[in-house]
Amino acid sequence: MKAKVLVVTAMLCVASVASALAQVYSVNAVGYVNVVVPAGKFALLNNPLTNTANDVKTLFADAPNGTKVFVFQDGAFVEARKINATTWSGAGATATLMPGQGFFVQNNGAADFTVTFVGEVFQGTFNIPLAAGFNLIGSPVPQEGKVKTDLSLPAKKDDRVHKWLGDAYESKRLVVEASNVWSPAGEPVVKVAEGFWYEAVAAGSWTREFHVQ
Repeated sequence: MKAKVLVVTAMLCVASVASALAQVYSVNAVGYVNVVVPAGKFALLNNPLTNTANDVKTLFADAPNGTKVFVFQDGAFVEARKINATTWSGAGATATLMPGQGFFVQNNGAADFTVTFVGEVFQGTFNIPLAAGFNLIGSPVPQEGKVKTDLSLPAKKDDRVHKWLGDAYESKRLVVEASNVWSPAGEPVVKVAEGFWYEAVAAGSWTREFHVQ
């Protein structure tokens, strides 16, 4: 999965943005994120931009026929399958995929295709509830970074992050909370528009204040 981020502007005054975000030119930063879904593969994604329509049919309007989207609801997956340009089938066909919510996309075709997320960069305080056990989530802002250091995920000792690499998972556990030591070595890094599993020892919430400076 490869992501390309473009943040465009409505005004002509330059402002800097934290970490992996591009420069923007207004307080209300809008733009798009392109993510390539490889042929014959599953991709674990997250919608990184807010928009007036975040449903499956809108987000994947340009996906090829046969594409499937798997939405995690109440501890189980529901499936949406694209039949033709305007028709989706399955219990997940009417699902809404809000920023911060992870989901799988299956490309059943013989060629890669690109998903384009369009919208506004969220600003303010976001709060994502976290259950004890498995949570399928992603950063609701288009920022790449280390999950705890950069993205403020409230990881505690023995919490785990499971990243989908296209063919298998890479799993890391926080072994020393105070010094942020993970095993295997290295804090997990989440890309823009990437979803991941967060396995929490206890329930909590991912709360973060984010503003484009």
